[in-house]
Amino acid sequence: MKLLLTGGTTFVSKFAAEYFVKAGNEVTVLNRGTKKQVEGVHWIGCDRMALGDTLKNRHYDAILDITAYTEEHIRSLLDSGVAFDDYIFISSSAIYPETNPQPFREEQKGGYNAIWGDYGSNKWKAEQYLMQKVPHAYILRPPYFYGIDDNLYREAFVFDCAMQDRDFYIPQNGEMKLQFFHVADLCRLMERILQKHPAQHILNCGNKDTVTVREWVAMCYQAAGKKVQFVSVDKSVPQREYFCFYDYAYVLDVSKQTALLPDTVPLMQGLQEEFAWYKHHLDSIPYRKPYMAYIDSHLKD
Repeated sequence: MKLLLTGGTTFVSKFAAEYFVKAGNEVTVLNRGTKKQVEGVHWIGCDRMALGDTLKNRHYDAILDITAYTEEHIRSLLDSGVAFDDYIFISSSAIYPETNPQPFREEQKGGYNAIWGDYGSNKWKAEQYLMQKVPHAYILRPPYFYGIDDNLYREAFVFDCAMQDRDFYIPQNGEMKLQFFHVADLCRLMERILQKHPAQHILNCGNKDTVTVREWVAMCYQAAGKKVQFVSVDKSVPQREYFCFYDYAYVLDVSKQTALLPDTVPLMQGLQEEFAWYKHHLDSIPYRKPYMAYIDSHLKD
């Protein structure tokens, strides 16, 4: 396939660029060129909000839009004169208001979520604009991504704690639920969509099974070859000061995705692969939030 992929240099979009090149596709990436490009891609160096005639009269079998966050991002690309057969937009589960009944289902109305703020509502507006202009487009709503090339301080924070043999300070009893999706599964899902063109055009995506915070941390330690000792932290302490997730549990109904992609990467396997990569790429996190410093100054006896 001849693919246009937005981004291509950071985490999800970088992994996707590598994945589709290795699968034998002709991949063109659209980014500003501030980071090294993936080997084997064709590069268009441009800000997506200032495309001019850069994409005019070009045709792609599919656009994989991984870096759109607003309606304006979508509009700029559609107004560029680019031609395409399929369009897949990576949206977010943040589009579901926290007041919606759970598990969140694709048929529910999106909008503002008090936890995610404008990020979620802007993704929702982007979805609506895209479906208005390109009714045959596909929209994917993932939970938390993880995997190789991760540049966020989530698994990496727990891995760091494990490698330093630190006790892990866990919110309350650690029973808050988390739902993940491996970046390889995202790529496999996009590939399956382009092959089968399912009737369902909006898909929640993620692992079918959720895990508790306690289970997830223990698995991260295990991936690093360590065993964790927990220290419970009272609810009165702001969770984001010492932990990498908000005090917000939600679950997606992924039954429609599961019908299309029944097998996903087992979480333990994915974490082991991520740790094996991370320990040789400790510089992959551009900003490490000072969780440990807060713990050492405010929570340790």
